[in-house]
Amino acid sequence: MPKFSVVIAVYNKAQYLEKTLDSVLNQSHKNFEIIIVNDGSTDSSETIIKQYTDPRISYFKQSNQGAAAARNAAINYANEPWIALLDADDYWYPDHLAELNRLIEKYPTDRVFTTASEVERNGTIFPSHYQLQPDENTQDATLNYFLNSYSSSLLHSSTTVLHKEVFEKVGYYDHNIKSGQDTDLYIRIALHYQVVFSRKITARYIILPDGLFSSTTDTRHKANVDRYDQFVDKHDGLRKFLSLNRYSVALFARLHGDTAHFRKLRSKIHLDDLNNKQRFLLKAPLFVVKILVWFKKNMEKRGRYLSAYK
Repeated sequence: MPKFSVVIAVYNKAQYLEKTLDSVLNQSHKNFEIIIVNDGSTDSSETIIKQYTDPRISYFKQSNQGAAAARNAAINYANEPWIALLDADDYWYPDHLAELNRLIEKYPTDRVFTTASEVERNGTIFPSHYQLQPDENTQDATLNYFLNSYSSSLLHSSTTVLHKEVFEKVGYYDHNIKSGQDTDLYIRIALHYQVVFSRKITARYIILPDGLFSSTTDTRHKANVDRYDQFVDKHDGLRKFLSLNRYSVALFARLHGDTAHFRKLRSKIHLDDLNNKQRFLLKAPLFVVKILVWFKKNMEKRGRYLSAYK
């Protein structure tokens, strides 16, 4: 029976941390340890953590070095072969580790596993939208990450389990990237591994208004995917995946007034990799884009999720 190291990096998540930790301790699969690294929190996160006396919890603290450094530290402290990622403001349903354990036993030669998730944004909950290629109706399957992450990423920092050897092969989180370090790691993983994916929703992740992606407004601190262009001829779906990544960051740059970076990213996007909505948003006047973003947010508050990825 696989044993998991649940790794949690914490920075000022006191508001969410108790629910996150309780969701791990309430797992039906009990064979795990929890590694918590406090990355210099200035709120009451440490007080909350120290209220827990479960012997499976190991707690470490460091000066603030960023999410990537804290995650890497937690992984290096882990004692078990299977690393289960979890953000400190997300949570699992009780069968999360049991479902991943089932996958690991069913696919014993694979090393990268994940489940479906749902999203909570602005108080509204949506299932993550996956466009699977091929569109199989099976409960689980081994998939190409790039081909199957055009809408929602198959891998997420609160649903993914990786064998330790994956980090030994592809490296760890890049601490030089302030926002998008997850995507950078997932690309490196997908250059070497397939992803075993379960359609079962076992986790919820919370999109916060002050989350890392939205709060990092300097687009120079976003992940730069240019170094992966050299691999597009060897990996199905990679070129389109990179185009969609650039499209997302380009819109973000435009909305935050970084016209130079927007133009640079737009020049590298293969327009035939985008759908009609996406091409329109790249060309539309800025005031139109802002109106559509406002409309999207208001529709979400009414329970309707709109996306340019479908």
